[in-house]
Amino acid sequence: MNTGIEVLEEVLVEEKTFLNNEIILFNDDVNTFDHVIETLVRVCNHTDEQANQCALLVHYKGKCTVKTGSYDELEPQCSALLEAGLSAELV
Repeated sequence: MNTGIEVLEEVLVEEKTFLNNEIILFNDDVNTFDHVIETLVRVCNHTDEQANQCALLVHYKGKCTVKTGSYDELEPQCSALLEAGLSAELV
């Protein structure tokens, strides 16, 4: 009956919430493009092209989502970005 449908809806909502976290990288006047790009490649496993595009978006727009996923997956990556001197936030 409806019980099966309700359970399915709860699982879908929980899954969506679980994967809905993101790391946002913010612009600063300290880090070079090269440092930002190298850090995104190393920490977030970006390709050179992805990292370059993110660096340009951060520069021109002020911020950019650089990674999405679960909190547990993203937390160590966000910490590594911060340790590298970048301005980032996990939301």
